[in-house]
Amino acid sequence: MTSLEDPKDNLSVTPPKEWAAGVTAVRHAIEYSLSQTSVRKTALTLLSLNQANGIDCPGCAWPEPDRRHRNEYCENGAKHINDEATTRRVTDEFFARHSIAELDTKSDYWLNQQGRLTEPMVKRPGATHYERIRWNEALDLIAAELRALDSPDEALFYTSGRVSNEAAFLLQLFARVYGTNNLPDCSNMCHESSGSALGETLGIGKGSVSLDDIYDADLIFVVGQNPGTNHPRMLSALEETKRNGGHVIAVNPLPEAGLIRFKNPQNARGVVGRGTPIADQFLQIRPGGDLALFQALNRLLLEAEDAAPGTVLDEDFIRAHTTGFELFADATRQVSWDAVLAATGLARAEIEQVHQRVLRSKKIIVCWAMGLTQHKHGVPTIREIVNFLLLRGNIGRPGAGVCPVRGHSNVQGDRTMGIWERMPQEFMDALGQEFGFTPPAAHGLDSVDAIRAMRDGRAKVFIGVAGNFVRATPDSEVTEAALRRCRLTVQISTKLNRSHTVCGEIALILPTLGRSDRDEQATGEQFVTVEDSMSQVHASRGRLEPAGPGLLSEVAIICRLARRTVGDKVSIPWDEFEDDYGLIRDRIARVVPGFENFNQRVEAPAGFRLPNPVNDYVFRTPSKKAVFTCNEFAMLEAPEGHLVLQSLRSHDQWNTIPYAMNDRYRGIHNARRVVLVNPADLEDLGLADRDLVDIISVWHDGVERRAREFSVVAYPAARGSAAAYYPETNVLVPLDSVADVSNTPTSKGVVVRLERVVATNGAKGE
Repeated sequence: MTSLEDPKDNLSVTPPKEWAAGVTAVRHAIEYSLSQTSVRKTALTLLSLNQANGIDCPGCAWPEPDRRHRNEYCENGAKHINDEATTRRVTDEFFARHSIAELDTKSDYWLNQQGRLTEPMVKRPGATHYERIRWNEALDLIAAELRALDSPDEALFYTSGRVSNEAAFLLQLFARVYGTNNLPDCSNMCHESSGSALGETLGIGKGSVSLDDIYDADLIFVVGQNPGTNHPRMLSALEETKRNGGHVIAVNPLPEAGLIRFKNPQNARGVVGRGTPIADQFLQIRPGGDLALFQALNRLLLEAEDAAPGTVLDEDFIRAHTTGFELFADATRQVSWDAVLAATGLARAEIEQVHQRVLRSKKIIVCWAMGLTQHKHGVPTIREIVNFLLLRGNIGRPGAGVCPVRGHSNVQGDRTMGIWERMPQEFMDALGQEFGFTPPAAHGLDSVDAIRAMRDGRAKVFIGVAGNFVRATPDSEVTEAALRRCRLTVQISTKLNRSHTVCGEIALILPTLGRSDRDEQATGEQFVTVEDSMSQVHASRGRLEPAGPGLLSEVAIICRLARRTVGDKVSIPWDEFEDDYGLIRDRIARVVPGFENFNQRVEAPAGFRLPNPVNDYVFRTPSKKAVFTCNEFAMLEAPEGHLVLQSLRSHDQWNTIPYAMNDRYRGIHNARRVVLVNPADLEDLGLADRDLVDIISVWHDGVERRAREFSVVAYPAARGSAAAYYPETNVLVPLDSVADVSNTPTSKGVVVRLERVVATNGAKGE
């Protein structure tokens, strides 16, 4: 079994890998799985994972191909599902042994390794420990606190993307019948910038491509994204792109093993051969330089059209389906090459080489993730990518389009189901008509504004359904103090995490079924549904015996709480919804466009794909056309002696939870408190490899935010940048440092200085 000791940093470093996956990934997946559960359970989960009648992997939102391999999972998916299937249990005896204050000193790794939560627990006012509470008493307590608030807007209902469509729909219905649109979610911290930019320019905040488009593309940009760690099955799709003659350009401040070479363990090349080179060109860009890069590419396309009229741009598409081209073109021709090169750190020849690849390509896709969205100018960057695609008609046709790659398995589905503080009026009208009430009109609070409201005493009850809000959010000290000001905090969870140790005056832990658990209700075994990054909706059916006899599903918890809290307001059949999830889907079908005949269509092995009007050249913008935008040039500038820090995941990590203290592909072992810096920058800063430093963020509010005692590692990062793992570095991201328009925390663009410190644990120091 994996050690239950709280690990201490004992850093060792090896050269970064130049390939990903292969037999090594299979071995690590099996080793971790068997450290958590039995051989039988490991076989059952892995052979069910991502299968047509099996368990949807909670690890990421990458879609499944139509023809699925018997082992349709990746290393991280295998780890995640068997981490949930662990045989370890957290009971009331555990909480009697450990005070909340003691648990608050433990690492994220240690907390996760204690196992599955099995019983409802309560911390009463003034108590030092959690104690057992019966389900009815727990739900009655929450309902009483909600009903006692002066305003429904003093309550917050948070979700992560692990929540199913059915649970998400019921949660937003409950919140809105209760009287608030306060529905913050993990999208606010991740892909909100994507939705903001795409909604403004294309009329829908989702990607437009399918897996078939990925396979068929001539050229794919993978920007600000690390598929080898965050969604490894994407590498199989890119391998197919390469096999079909397509090309890939990687844009990232760090070289990433999966984009260098992929050893697919499901074919001979990946087992005994050298695998498949993925990126044909790697642009090692400075953090935040992507806006300048696409502005430069757009200028080059306009100049190429000027030199050979009618041969470069898709003038028919621009004329018929877009607006704003002339203003955009005038602004783009003014882009300065000196500014572009300063912002990107690239040579002009590199950008012109990309331009030549673009000219040779008829079908282009741009994929991106949080390397773009978590910058102050994240929204303008994505708008500029849309400009780039519109110029040559690469929107709406096969093999081309926009592809924001989501992390959580159902984060896109949650938004479709209504988990948003600013849902369109059409959705609110349909919801109100279906259930016979008037939804609240005032927009609610997103995650950042929710923290501000708790901090200021304007929000008093926090209910979190899945996720780890404390460790997913910025400005850790501010966030924790804000939650501790609450009258009541409720966490609906499968496993222990730091959000359980940061408590309101009253705190509840409500244990729930996981994605892998069988869900039996009064009408029989139930299934749930999810929506992946490419708008495919499909079923997920748990296969394992639940972790405890008293566990309730998320649907059941929400239904029982809603009935107690708002049962006298509107006649909604909460009990029937709990008994039969098909009845929930029937209601979704009547409220959410694209879900007609939901129950029948989702029974198909691959489910069904939601329509994207963009692919029919229908743009739900005010002009009814796709919008070219003028985006002001922006770049991140660090003063002399400072660097621009980006936070990132280690390879052995899922969201906020590390499964081990390693980052195998980057060559980091037995440590997480490390900061990766280019050797030339270390020399300029007067630092050396393995020096011990504090990382201090620089922000205009005058507050010093310090992440203590990190080991410097000389690493081939982009000049002027640094990289370190979250959630350890979330403390450095100010609450008020957010992306324009989307309000997303700027976790990929934090200006920091490194201050050498005296070693306290035997590490090298001053």
